[in-house]
Amino acid sequence: MWNLITMPQKTTKIFLVFLAAIFVLNLLQSANTELLLDEAYYWYYAQDLAWGYFDHPPMVAWMIHLGSAIFPAELGVRLISCIMYTINIALLWTLIDHPRKERYILLFCVLVLSPTLFHAYGFLTLPDTALLFFTTLFLLVYKRFLTKTSLWNTALLGILMAAMMYSKYHGLLVILFVLFSNFGLVRNKYAWLSASIALVCYIPHLLWLMDHHFISLQYHLSDRPFSPYNFTDFTLGYFLNLLALFGLIFPLVYFSLVRTRITGKFSMALVYIVYGFILFFFVSSFSRRVQTQWLIVISIPLIIITFNYMVDHPKIRLWILRLGLPNIAILLFLRIWLINGSVLPISFETHFNRTWVNIVKDEVGDMPVVFENSYGNAATYTFYSGNKAYSLNNAHYRLNQYSIDDSEEDVQHKRILYVSRYLREGDLEFIGAKGKEYKGKYMDDFESFRKLYCMVADNPVSVKDSTALILKVYNPYPVDIALKKLKFGATFLNPYKRVTEIAKITPMPLDTNLQQLNSKDTTLFKVQLPSPTVDGAAYIRFGISENGLPYGYNSKNIKLN
Repeated sequence: MWNLITMPQKTTKIFLVFLAAIFVLNLLQSANTELLLDEAYYWYYAQDLAWGYFDHPPMVAWMIHLGSAIFPAELGVRLISCIMYTINIALLWTLIDHPRKERYILLFCVLVLSPTLFHAYGFLTLPDTALLFFTTLFLLVYKRFLTKTSLWNTALLGILMAAMMYSKYHGLLVILFVLFSNFGLVRNKYAWLSASIALVCYIPHLLWLMDHHFISLQYHLSDRPFSPYNFTDFTLGYFLNLLALFGLIFPLVYFSLVRTRITGKFSMALVYIVYGFILFFFVSSFSRRVQTQWLIVISIPLIIITFNYMVDHPKIRLWILRLGLPNIAILLFLRIWLINGSVLPISFETHFNRTWVNIVKDEVGDMPVVFENSYGNAATYTFYSGNKAYSLNNAHYRLNQYSIDDSEEDVQHKRILYVSRYLREGDLEFIGAKGKEYKGKYMDDFESFRKLYCMVADNPVSVKDSTALILKVYNPYPVDIALKKLKFGATFLNPYKRVTEIAKITPMPLDTNLQQLNSKDTTLFKVQLPSPTVDGAAYIRFGISENGLPYGYNSKNIKLN
């Protein structure tokens, strides 16, 4: 950012006014737009600061915690994002070293506001917000590291590598592609020192992962359900995501990438990051649907590449204006729609959350609410009502932060409202997020045991073998649990780890006189596994139903043979 001081005075004033205007606009947007369900979920993270969370590293929670200490409500959740975005634009300008760049400051402003998601992360607080910011800082320090391998640059590089990884695991790809662009770094002692500093900084999160049995990585890399390959949804959809990243200016951006000339190690790093991400997720598109935000990091190098190319090519400059300004106008209209859902006849996550939360709160008062299979609704309800809520995850859903924290304790043995989309009748009906219909029914003395954990020694297991299987059930609770409260089920999953059916099973304790699961102890059962009635079962998972609740998610996915 130092070259802002040496910029021509008029250019400096234009740029500072632009930064101030964007910052104020994003603050206003933040304060007047209801939270996304994921934002509410990350706000829920921030109520209990830790070195890690089920779905992501902790940076997003730290950001929200800091912002909420300064401002209340939505503005507090998004304050740090507004600051990061504004600084990020200044950093991008600093990273551009074209000798004629000051002549085109207005074009830079148009260019930087055109990428769709990069624009949105100016006021939304998601893990990618911090990843974008620290990626730009990392590239700035790496550029200086290439010219001067001082201890200061070395230490900063290490800290920023850790910061990217604390933001989102995708930060590792940025580091790897920069290394591939300059493989001589493996012989550079300063590079090794930098990597060592990054590792030391990252140790707290690694210890958290170890303490939680690497549950985050297991979910993202193994347990996450996916679908059979479909060219339209997967690979074609992936290329559409690449186009959607930049809206109307996408032809100019990718044309600039193809035509750009590599002039040094830094420009080589920019190109490697872009092509690396594109290739990596292209390959991924043959196994699962690639989400647009997974690609967002390439916005940083592509803005730099496109601007440098644009300065030297008048026709590109002209088309940046012709396509960029309408694109910005569309994005500004969509920002209005995010605030006011009546602008378009399409319901979105940021619409009417306060409304449905108030409907429920007016009905139940301070009574806790248990949401079936919805961490987003549970977090949103707590954010807008200030009351306790819990996400009861069953066999048809997935584990999340509510599965590993202490939130279950807050609803135990209390009168609660149980909310689900699948109840046939209830004591309360309302329209929730995204216009979905929900019903709620009251339950007295609610009791759940979602943390009971089932294990088997064999993996894979066979349902064809008539020999009974030994099932271990661990009770992590501080109380004994009567077996009469529990029913056991075998959840069968297809090769894509989607539930096909749930069959009831009747485990018999090896100790035939046992009537309970002892606290903090493991109980052994003998169980005969049923054969699936639906073809294509590839995995089995054990579930426990307590007090008539739906079967839970109580074991790992175990391969069938």
